[in-house]
Amino acid sequence: MRIALFQPDIPQNTGTILRFCACLNVEAHIIEPAGFPISDRHFRRAGMDYLDQVSIVRHDSWLKFEQWRQNAEYRLILLTTKGEKPYFEQRYQPTDVLMLGRESAGVPGHVAAAADARVVIPMQPGMRSLNVAMAAAMVTGEALRQTQFDTEESTR
Repeated sequence: MRIALFQPDIPQNTGTILRFCACLNVEAHIIEPAGFPISDRHFRRAGMDYLDQVSIVRHDSWLKFEQWRQNAEYRLILLTTKGEKPYFEQRYQPTDVLMLGRESAGVPGHVAAAADARVVIPMQPGMRSLNVAMAAAMVTGEALRQTQFDTEESTR
């Protein structure tokens, strides 16, 4: 399982996501440009000493990331408020890449169009979105449950 952050712009959220990636052994991908320097003190503070324990792959651009993903033949699952399917109805695979957009703007249309699936976290009417780190944790937890922790599925 992998998490990809598309041009993240809040260092504290990125640090938090990288910390949970370290704790859950999930590879993290950052698609540049980020809205902050990777050495930003807020980024390091949120990630704490966990940043040395996470596998981080940086991609210079969307195009470089997409070339890498297609060469590896990984599915791209986009977490979006415009998703067609609730995240808990998606059937995840161990090689999936779970992508989160920029906190301020999500992803552009061509990035959303490249996704193999677009999932949404159902919320109360009138609510715009969850914090990106919370959304990442919820969906990654479900994906890991299905691919690593669901013993009933693994015995079929």
